[in-house]
This record gives sequence, C-alpha cells and structure tokens, in this order.
Amino acid sequence: FSFTAGKKAFFSCRFKVSDATQSYLAIGLQVIDTTPLDVTDGIYFLKADGAATVDIICRKNASTGSTSASAIATLADDTFITLAWYYDGVSKVLYSVNGTVGGSLDGSSTYLPDTTCAVSFALQNGEAVAKTMTVDFLFAAKER
Repeated sequence: FSFTAGKKAFFSCRFKVSDATQSYLAIGLQVIDTTPLDVTDGIYFLKADGAATVDIICRKNASTGSTSASAIATLADDTFITLAWYYDGVSKVLYSVNGTVGGSLDGSSTYLPDTTCAVSFALQNGEAVAKTMTVDFLFAAKER
C-alpha cells in the first residue's frame, strides 16, 4: 500500500492478546523492515509493554516526525477488540474502537507515510513468559 493525496484508505482489525499488560503490540499498515515494533513509517496501532492502553500513530519517516493519539483504547486479557482507521484522502486520519469513532489525527503530507507499507502485526512478550495473539481479521483497502 502507498498513501496518495486524494485517495482514501481504510484499515480494520479484530484481535485479542493473552496478556493485555505484559506484551508489546503493533498492528496496521507499516514499512517492512527488521524491526516491526519500532515502526519508522505507517499508520498503525501501538501498545507498549507495561500498559494496557493502545495508541494510534501516523508517521512519515523516523526523522520527519509523527502525530498520534494516546490511550485511545484499553485492552483486557483474552478479550477481542476491533480497531480501525480511515484516511480521508485529504488531511485527516480518523480512528475508531469497537465501531465508535474516537477522534482524528493530522493526515497531511507532513505526517502521511511516503513509502510503501504492508499489512503488519507483531507481538512481543514483556516478561519471560510466552504471550499469544489471536487475530480474527485484518482488512485494508485503498481507493484507486
């Protein structure tokens, strides 16, 4: 996927994790590289180890900067959640949790990723105990 001004894009996912606090998670559209939890370009959801809250980030290059909204949702152990975002093709990225729009981010060319991105998800344990993630669905679409 590549983001283009004037072309709308949409991403949605439904998943659960075995441990909502002691795990690290990234899910969305992001650049493909060897560090999927340290995203340099993309529009994605991120959950840090030690917290159960999820952030949304719109990022163009690691050095250019990003815009984000913190704690848009709270995960619970082994409980499904649906997260989604919508790029309006102009300047906004709206996000929703379980079907309810929670707000928007700056999706202007300042922050919109300028490299090809792929559907990606990653989970890492936050302690020396295995963690699992169950993905019910991932959906990504872009206007042509």
